[in-house]
Amino acid sequence: MPTLTIKQFNNSTIHILMKSTQEYIEKNKQRFLDELLDLLRIPSISADPAYKADVLRTADFVAKSLRDAGADKVEICPTNHKKDGKTKEGYPVIYGERIVDKKLPTVLVYGHYDVQPPDPLDLWSSPPFEPVVKKTKAHSKGAIFARGSCDDKGQTYMHVKAFEAMVATGNLPCNIKFCIEGEEEVGSPSFRPFVEKNKKKLACDVVLCSDTSIIANDVPSITTGVRGLAYLQVEVTGPNRDLHSGVYGGGVANPINVLAGMIDKLIDKNGHITIPGFYDDVLNETKKDREAMNKAPFDLEEYKSDLGIGDVQGEKGYTTMERVSIRPSLDCNGIWGGYTGEGSKTVLPSKAFAKISMRLVPHQRCEKVYDQFEAYFKSLAPPSVQVKVIRMHGGEPGVTPTNTPEYQAAHQAMAKSFGKEPIPKREGGYIPIVSLFKDVLDVDSVLMGFGLNSDAIHSPNEHYGLFNFYKGIETIPYYYAFYKDLKMS
Repeated sequence: MPTLTIKQFNNSTIHILMKSTQEYIEKNKQRFLDELLDLLRIPSISADPAYKADVLRTADFVAKSLRDAGADKVEICPTNHKKDGKTKEGYPVIYGERIVDKKLPTVLVYGHYDVQPPDPLDLWSSPPFEPVVKKTKAHSKGAIFARGSCDDKGQTYMHVKAFEAMVATGNLPCNIKFCIEGEEEVGSPSFRPFVEKNKKKLACDVVLCSDTSIIANDVPSITTGVRGLAYLQVEVTGPNRDLHSGVYGGGVANPINVLAGMIDKLIDKNGHITIPGFYDDVLNETKKDREAMNKAPFDLEEYKSDLGIGDVQGEKGYTTMERVSIRPSLDCNGIWGGYTGEGSKTVLPSKAFAKISMRLVPHQRCEKVYDQFEAYFKSLAPPSVQVKVIRMHGGEPGVTPTNTPEYQAAHQAMAKSFGKEPIPKREGGYIPIVSLFKDVLDVDSVLMGFGLNSDAIHSPNEHYGLFNFYKGIETIPYYYAFYKDLKMS
């Protein structure tokens, strides 16, 4: 497969074609930022029905942005999904396209316009939907502080603006389709049905997604794999009503105590998940691959300092980088029950609840892990309580091959814009579209993100660097140019 060096690139036809596009981007940087800030001001929280009007308003904003950028066709597509035997309306998918020539490769850009809830609000240094630009240790040129700035409005909007620049300068090398959903942060319940019903509309050669990160602003990287997810809620019931802890304490099982003990038994002292059969399908990476992964820059002391922790912990025999990428994990994401208000109430609660997530790796399958967890968790319960396990949402892990024109185009694009070769890496997060698009459309996804792990996505003070936003817009046109060259050579 042909590979251009930086020197060869600067003398290539691609460089000449892209020059005017990059000049357009440079001239319009402030407008691009201003538009993104307007998008970030809309609280598109898909998890809370109270924000339905705002989510729909965001969908309209994205659709208008695509039209203004030069899409020939833009649709706000209604969605739905089945829940408890009933059809439930979902948030719309924004579809847009510009077909240059049907003989050219087609790239499908995926992103999402919904965001996580901003809670807890008191931990934000500025209101989550009033974006401000501030300098940080990692972002000396400034970062946009707002919910959705990195995940995923800022990264999705890079593609819209890169598309605009290519159209405006007559340098669109490939056909482009956009598929931007509004339910990613709640598990994308309507997205698979939408993709399955619209296979012809979404037909493409590759999916390009920027919902991932780079190692550092001076260490570019491309995500080659993501973990899957199995997310559950468990309910433990003891007595048929809340009881006075003085009258009944010590004589009746406390569901909170029981639940805490059951969760504690899910992981042993070596950080190993104790569910029988859990590791049967886990892909064990080769020694060579593990050694290559650990060559990526990583400062353990800086990692601990950034998180404010005294030490790391996890599965014995693996590095921190391996634990959060190529190994499965199990975490309690929330636990509650009894009285949690002001003051005291000596209650022995009837029920206790917890939310638990398991991150999966190739070749684990979500449904099998659900079955394994439920059987084992119920076996841990004493006869004094009853246990209910509710399966929430999940999906399969995904891996992107690196020996294809699709991936090599990303490698060359980032090498050009950053001036150094990007490092392939695995990420621990769950991106369901990787396995979904492979299953339904039979295409691979290229995960070319520009965020940093320190950008506090899903947390208070989420932010996204100006350097990263502009670097993404700069890099994306190179991807299309290299992809056309590699695909058609």
